[in-house]
Amino acid sequence: MELKDIASVSGKGGLYKILKPTRTGVILEAFDEKKTKIVANINSRVSVLNEISIYTTTEEGSEPLQNVLTKMHEEFSDDLGVSRSSSPEELKSFFKFILPEYDTDRVYVSDIKKVINWYNQLLIHVPELLQKKTVSSEDKPSEEGEVKS
Repeated sequence: MELKDIASVSGKGGLYKILKPTRTGVILEAFDEKKTKIVANINSRVSVLNEISIYTTTEEGSEPLQNVLTKMHEEFSDDLGVSRSSSPEELKSFFKFILPEYDTDRVYVSDIKKVINWYNQLLIHVPELLQKKTVSSEDKPSEEGEVKS
């Protein structure tokens, strides 16, 4: 499995495995014990993880989510030392350590919480994704794929 096979749905917590497209959307399976299946239609905001980037102040303007997740795993393995309930200052400091050039004006604390939540879910369900090589600049998502997380 790769990040291109995993999605997030706006308004629904958690991550979903992309099973197959339909005429009106896509069938997704939750990464939970029940393996709940949902159909995300054209009105749902589905974000495929390999298309998500974190805004940076670098010349490129963003860093692929895969690189951020890999760096988190390299530095902290299975214990990040922060959680969604950590203070905003702790979360910002943690993210600054992982991605020193992240854009503090466009990456919000809620985005950092979302990345931490996704990391923890991936660590449980598909830990091999966190150990892959980083994405090269040629493989970076397009401008449309950039997300405020």
